[in-house]
Amino acid sequence: MVEALLTRHHRARLLQIWRSAGWPCKDGIEIDLLAAQLLCLHTTPEGRDTLRLTAAGIEVLADARRRGVRELGAHDRLAQKFAEQLMSGGRIVWRELSLRAAIDAPPPEHAEPPQPPDESALWNDGGTDVTTPASVWRMARPDLFSVRNTSVEAYLQPMVHEVKFTRADLLSDLRHAAKRQAYQWLCSECHYVFPVAVARPEEIPDAFGVWVLHGSLDDGRFEQLRPARHARCTLPFAVWLALAKATPLRGDTDGAQAMLGDALPSLP
Repeated sequence: MVEALLTRHHRARLLQIWRSAGWPCKDGIEIDLLAAQLLCLHTTPEGRDTLRLTAAGIEVLADARRRGVRELGAHDRLAQKFAEQLMSGGRIVWRELSLRAAIDAPPPEHAEPPQPPDESALWNDGGTDVTTPASVWRMARPDLFSVRNTSVEAYLQPMVHEVKFTRADLLSDLRHAAKRQAYQWLCSECHYVFPVAVARPEEIPDAFGVWVLHGSLDDGRFEQLRPARHARCTLPFAVWLALAKATPLRGDTDGAQAMLGDALPSLP
């Protein structure tokens, strides 16, 4: 009964009261929590009402925390599993890089009607265009960023793979168009990776590829349901610098290459 009642707003209010002095808001959410006996009302000698979590309320927060830890662990395991597939295909993979990307500037909230351009304001003394830029910078942190293992820049084919283990996480990501645009600016192809039961391919924007996991994290297999739209992408210098500072993941095949560095046996 309690689990059917609770929403993320109820859990957020429980956490807020746990962190605060317990001053009540006296709204509908607190009525629900009091009726479910997750909160109890105390009155101070001065006549002020305060709220305290009951043992059941604390258990609700503890259970939500345990589920969050499990989901985070499953997300990391899914990302690692797909990274191993990318590395086995000859790609170099990085986890959770912080990269700066250019996206379209959002329109102003109260845009004025366009006015005829003033030629005297378009150019400064040096002849450089000083009009408002058409893009802004945003920090992106893709789950997996990879390039082909090649020495030819034109063949790098940078890719971004966003890993989503739960439907709630996927839907939250799909609501942020600027975040998706930043991913696309950084790579030639962008894909979503999630368990097969999380979403249908038609729920994902057409430009993005779709990979799904069939089975468990331990012995499941990946299937590509839809390829991503390919676009030409030349890695900017800032991305090169971030890759140079970061350490790529090491796969099981790295040990097989160690022999290439061994010294040759001495000749008689």
